[in-house]
Amino acid sequence: MTIWRDFPGASTAARTSPSAVTVGNFDGVHRGHQHVIERTRDLSRGLPVIAVTFEPHPLAVVAPERAPKRLATTERRVELLLAAGADEIRILDFTREMAAWSPQEFVDRVLRDELRASLVAVGDNFRFGNRATGDTAFLREAGQQAGFTVDALDLDGGAEPYSSTLVRAHVAAGRMREAADVLGRPHEVAGVVRKGDQRGRDLGYPTANVPVDEAYAVPPDGVYAGWLVRADGARLPAAISVGTNPTFDGVERRVESYVLDRTDLDLYGEAIRVEFVDLLRGMVRFDGVDELLVQMADDVERTRAVLDLPSAD
Repeated sequence: MTIWRDFPGASTAARTSPSAVTVGNFDGVHRGHQHVIERTRDLSRGLPVIAVTFEPHPLAVVAPERAPKRLATTERRVELLLAAGADEIRILDFTREMAAWSPQEFVDRVLRDELRASLVAVGDNFRFGNRATGDTAFLREAGQQAGFTVDALDLDGGAEPYSSTLVRAHVAAGRMREAADVLGRPHEVAGVVRKGDQRGRDLGYPTANVPVDEAYAVPPDGVYAGWLVRADGARLPAAISVGTNPTFDGVERRVESYVLDRTDLDLYGEAIRVEFVDLLRGMVRFDGVDELLVQMADDVERTRAVLDLPSAD
């Protein structure tokens, strides 16, 4: 039985020639991850660079109560890893059986037998195997027997190394610029646009509505400047509201994006990404529609300023 998850953009067949391998959760593919992939390529001596990741996150299997909020969908993670310089993506189908593997079994089955690794590069905090008992020191020793060298890399970032945990902390506090500094791009959420209450259309500010998936890191309720990214890659400037729409006694938490100066878009059923550039304000309950409209006009102008766009006047 294959250990790989069959997923669009990822590979599953056992390799027949040597490779340079990097392994990690790669959640968000932040700048530390990008550094590891770049370093793997630098050391690869022309071998194909294979990025190995896990689905689901190992903690979701071994300790679901401690599973972190996800920073990107699996589809997006594959995209970002390829963009960062990996030649091939492998997704380990992480199960309870795999969680019970010893570090040596992971080395033998994944790195030696399946991938024919000649080089393995990982972050210096890399842990693997049953109860995370394998570390980079063990990996080096095992690599000598299996025929590969090991490079353990500092994830950089200065006083506070780049990490997915750091990104989640910034996102949870609404610090979108700081999150972007770690990621190397704005933090985003993804989803399929569905019909909402259509109040925004009636008010002259039609929005693309995506329900909040609580498995993912979504910024706190409030209004943000950012971008709506369509399936074809088009990036459209947007004022983005996250919350339940308290002025109208809403219940469902949503990400609602108004594309500046556009009332003609039909995005229903389209898979989009929403990029958060900066927090404009917290969520407020207004006493009436007129007060809300004044604030929405101000939100739009502040969005233009944040995104460095010309005034609509």
